[in-house]
Amino acid sequence: MAPNKTKFSEGNSLPGRLKRYAKVGGAVSGLAARVAGQRYLGLKADPAKGAEDLRAALGGLKGPLMKIAQILSTIPDALPKEYARELAQLQANAPHMGRPFVKRRMAAELGPDWQGCFASFDREAAAAASLGQVHKAKSLDGDALACKLQYPDMSSVVEADLKQLKIIFSLYRRYEEAIDPSEIHAELAARLREELEYVNEARNLKLYRHMLSDTSGVMVPEVYDDLSTERLLTMSWEPGTSIADLHDLSLEDRNSIAENMFRAWYVPLYQYGVIHGDPHLGNYSVRDDLSINLMDFGCIRVFRPEFITGVIDLYRAVESGDRDLAVHAYETWGFVGLDDEVIDTLSRWASFIYAPLLEDRPRLIEETNATDYGREVAMEVHSELRRLGGVKPPREFVLMDRAAIGLGSVFLRLGAEVNWHRLFHDTIASFDLKVLAKRQTKALKAHQLVHWLEDGA
Repeated sequence: MAPNKTKFSEGNSLPGRLKRYAKVGGAVSGLAARVAGQRYLGLKADPAKGAEDLRAALGGLKGPLMKIAQILSTIPDALPKEYARELAQLQANAPHMGRPFVKRRMAAELGPDWQGCFASFDREAAAAASLGQVHKAKSLDGDALACKLQYPDMSSVVEADLKQLKIIFSLYRRYEEAIDPSEIHAELAARLREELEYVNEARNLKLYRHMLSDTSGVMVPEVYDDLSTERLLTMSWEPGTSIADLHDLSLEDRNSIAENMFRAWYVPLYQYGVIHGDPHLGNYSVRDDLSINLMDFGCIRVFRPEFITGVIDLYRAVESGDRDLAVHAYETWGFVGLDDEVIDTLSRWASFIYAPLLEDRPRLIEETNATDYGREVAMEVHSELRRLGGVKPPREFVLMDRAAIGLGSVFLRLGAEVNWHRLFHDTIASFDLKVLAKRQTKALKAHQLVHWLEDGA
C-alpha cells in the first residue's frame, strides 16, 4: 500500500519557542546576569565556575543545544578549556520518547494505517540522540530497516536554542577575546536547520553512497523513499558494533578500522569537496569484516573547490617550509587582515594538524600528548592569538576542525599505527581543481543538492 504522507503542522511556532525558553533560558540567563554583575562590581569572573554552571544548566536536556555543546567541546579555540572540559561530559544519548509519541509520529507521517507498511516495527527505540530516535523494523519484503523519527516541535526548539547559544557565546567573549565566535554561530545555525530536513538528509545519504561507491571498507545505508518523509527517514539497517564495545583487537585489525575511517571521511573531501561533519561514536559502527558503517547524514559540509586546494597548499607549505604558499592558503580560506605574527601562530596549529602526514612511516596519530588530542596545542595558539588581538575564523572551519579532532581522537582510542603519509598521498594523488569542480557540480545536481552551489558552497 502507498503511505499517506499527510503531516500535521510542526513549524517554528512562538508557543514552541516559549516552552523551550522556559526549560533552558532561566539557567543560561541567570548565568549571564551573574557574569554581568561581577563585571559591574569589578570582580574577576571565574570561567571554571561559569563552565560548571553551564553544564549543570544543560545536563538534563535533549535537543540541539546539547548537540551544539558536544560539538563545541571538540573544536579547538571554539571554547576555553574550562568550558570544553565541562561540556564534553554531557551525555550523548538522550532519553527515549515513549510509545505514544511513536504512534503519533508514524501516523502523522505515513497515515493511520502506517503499520501496514511494515512486516514488523519495534515500538521501543534502538537508539536516541539530540534531534530524533531510531527504531528497528522489517519491510514487507523482509529487509531489516532503521526508521529515524524526529522529536516533536524541533524547529521551534532549534530556533530557541540558537538564541540561547548567542548568550553563551557572549559569556565566553567576556572571559576570552582571542577568538570571535560569530561565524561559528552562523555555521552551526545553518547546519542545525538543515538537520531538521530529513528529505535533505536522504539526499545527503544518496550522495555519500555515490561518492563512496568505489571505496572499499565503507558501507552507507540505502534510503527507502516510499517510507520516508520530512520527519521520518527509513534506511537499511546495517549491523555493526560500536568502537567503544570492541575489545582485544590485534594491531592489524585496529589499523584496518582506522584506515577505513580515514577513507570514509577524506575520500569525499578530496574527490568531491564534501565532509561528514560529525565523527561522533554513534555515527558509525564496525562490521564483522572490519569495514565501517557510516551513518547520520544530517550534518555535512560542501566546500568551494578552491577551499580544498587551500588545504593541500597548506600541507605542501608546511612540508616545504614555504611561507608564501602558507599565506596564500590562509587567504584562500577567507582569513583576512593577518599580520606576520598571526600567520606564524596559525602555522603552529597547521604544523600540528599536518604532522602525522609528513612522515613516511607507520605511527600513532599523536605521539606526544595521547590523552588529550590537540587541546594543549590549541590552548597555546589561543593564548598567543589573544595577545596579538584575535582572529575571526571562517565558517568552514567549524566542521573541518570538528572532523580532524574527532577522527584523531578515534585513531588514538584505537591505538592505530598507520602510515598516514601514504594514506593521504593516495587520497590526493589524482587531485585536480577543475576535475573536482566538475565532479562536485554534477553530483550535487544529480542528488538535488544544488542549494550548496547557489550559496557558493
